[in-house]
Amino acid sequence: MKVLFVCTANKLRSPTAEDVFRDYPGIEAVSAGTDAEAPRPLTKELVASADLIFAMENHHRERIRKKYKQRPTDSRIITLHIPDEYERDDPELVALLKEKVEPRLASILSDS
Repeated sequence: MKVLFVCTANKLRSPTAEDVFRDYPGIEAVSAGTDAEAPRPLTKELVASADLIFAMENHHRERIRKKYKQRPTDSRIITLHIPDEYERDDPELVALLKEKVEPRLASILSDS
């Protein structure tokens, strides 16, 4: 299952999530940013290839829903409600990501 993590700049939150879940069994983790200047900007190809998308904030989710027609169903675009106040690999951010993402992944993978 391909999982896409999305934030604005793809420098702090989403690449941290990609690193945390890179070796999670049964998934391929990728990250991208909604900003065109992001190191890995969000593209229609990335969105279309994702089975599940974790958006850090509501505005990321809404941008994906409005801009990309080829996307997972709305139930597969999950907002994590993680504000842009963490540095990359911040232990608090890592703990939050695990707390919010792992139960969703476990539930979805057990349904597959």
